[in-house]
Amino acid sequence: MNKWDSRFFDLAKEVATWSKDPDCKVGAVIVSPDRRLFTVGYNGFPIGIADDGRLTDKHVKNCYTVHAEINAILSAHRDLTGWTIYSTKPPCIACAAAVIQAGIVAVRCPPLDRASTWFDQNFLALDLLQEANISVQFNP
Repeated sequence: MNKWDSRFFDLAKEVATWSKDPDCKVGAVIVSPDRRLFTVGYNGFPIGIADDGRLTDKHVKNCYTVHAEINAILSAHRDLTGWTIYSTKPPCIACAAAVIQAGIVAVRCPPLDRASTWFDQNFLALDLLQEANISVQFNP
């Protein structure tokens, strides 16, 4: 992993700490090809939606949560064609589809974890990214 990848992964890890999710904090950073611009996102409820007590109900939390990758894409307010996304977790199917639709060309994330309850989703998401010719690189 080069120094820039390290820096952006470190930033994604810091952004993940902003999440209020008590079980799983995820951060994402999307970086322009020249590394001069970036946008960030973390997993959490939509703006203005109260999370009081809802974060402890896993079903409600999972229904209401906007994933870090989607939040980073929505926060960009710009064309992301050609950009790279760094995430602290592998993407789910919905996030992979959003990455493709946004024109992002590269995904950098940790390897899939067979013990994760998201493993099947992550596996299908990576298959989707590969079919769309998105570069996927696993980093620790």
